Amino acid sequence: MSVDRSLLRPIIVGANHRSSSLALRDAIFVDDAAQAEFLARLRDAGLSQAVALSTCDRVEVLAMHHDSAVAEAAATAAFAARANMAPDSMAGQFYILTDQAAIRHCFAVTASLDSLIIGEPHVLGQVKACHRMARDAGLCGPELETLLAAAYGAAKRVRSETAVAERPVSIASAAVQFARDLHGDLAECEALLVGAGDMGELVGESLLAAGLRRLVVTAPRQSRAEAIAESLNCHVAAFEELPQLLVEADIVLTSVGGRHMVLVPEQVNAALRKRRRKPIFLIDTGIPGDIDPAVNRVDGAYLYDLNDLEQVAMEGRATREAAARDAWRIIDEELASFIKGRAARVAVPAVVALRSHFETVRDQVLIEGGNDAEKSTRLLLNRLLHDPSEVMKEMASAGEAEGGEWQAAERLLKRLFRLE
Repeated sequence: MSVDRSLLRPIIVGANHRSSSLALRDAIFVDDAAQAEFLARLRDAGLSQAVALSTCDRVEVLAMHHDSAVAEAAATAAFAARANMAPDSMAGQFYILTDQAAIRHCFAVTASLDSLIIGEPHVLGQVKACHRMARDAGLCGPELETLLAAAYGAAKRVRSETAVAERPVSIASAAVQFARDLHGDLAECEALLVGAGDMGELVGESLLAAGLRRLVVTAPRQSRAEAIAESLNCHVAAFEELPQLLVEADIVLTSVGGRHMVLVPEQVNAALRKRRRKPIFLIDTGIPGDIDPAVNRVDGAYLYDLNDLEQVAMEGRATREAAARDAWRIIDEELASFIKGRAARVAVPAVVALRSHFETVRDQVLIEGGNDAEKSTRLLLNRLLHDPSEVMKEMASAGEAEGGEWQAAERLLKRLFRLE
């Protein structure tokens, strides 16, 4: 049975940093190598248009389908298979968004307004990369393409018309400056990135651009570390090697955000002893934090978190809040425009069919009327009005005048032809 394409609805099923645990997001994370298999599973479950987005903050499926229950079941089953878990064990950690809420969420994610670090620059590229993989898998129909194109347009406006995107870049620049103040020439320094968060990657990227000699990436999940290392063209190490990696690192970035401390004073103190008290600059970009604040009391350890860096990088909270308000205003403007355009596109088939019908009637009356313009126009009016008039009479004679259907038809008629 063919599906009316005008009834295809946007549906999002996902888990993010607010709805779920880091352990679940790690378990269902879909890296590039697993995308083809994951998308095939969605297709086999009945989704013909779908994209799977995986970042440090979220793992979600955006689909176009006429039945939200089918899309939810397909995405949940695919996540369960990915994590090798029973669907029931993941209950309560997913959000389900449909229609306008799904569109707004898609726009906000693409514009990096739903990230742990608002405005961080990697999300747009991640969305585009997942879009390309879905297209390669044959899962991008016109409805999904139109939605994602609109999301890219909204993101472009947010980045060009507000200061939202300046915040994470400024934080990274502040981190680089602090590292230089402590260690001098970064070409003589080694850094360790612990975790796979976007902000940690951004700071690592900025350090490399500033001349850092060597960057090593490690993470609790090896595949995540390998993906970041490949992106930054740097080294990767096993998480079990963390004690020795700390000894070798002049700069330590953490970007796990797993609600438990990755580094505590004892670990840092042990590393400093082996470094002969050569200082370590630690940057905690995790939300929640990854490094015990007590590390700051360890001699030779200099710990900064996002708040510390942001105080240096930004003018103040009022500026950030104003930029965020402006960004959300743009999202809502773009949402309203998209909804209006989508509604107009839904009406196109009916308008095309009506115009075709009128053209057919016109051709017939021109033949019957010959060169008599008055006769032709009378015929045309009579033919065009005949069917609507008969249907209206039938509605009235069937006793529907009291039931509201006639009143609705009358209102629609007046609106369509501007009779008032």
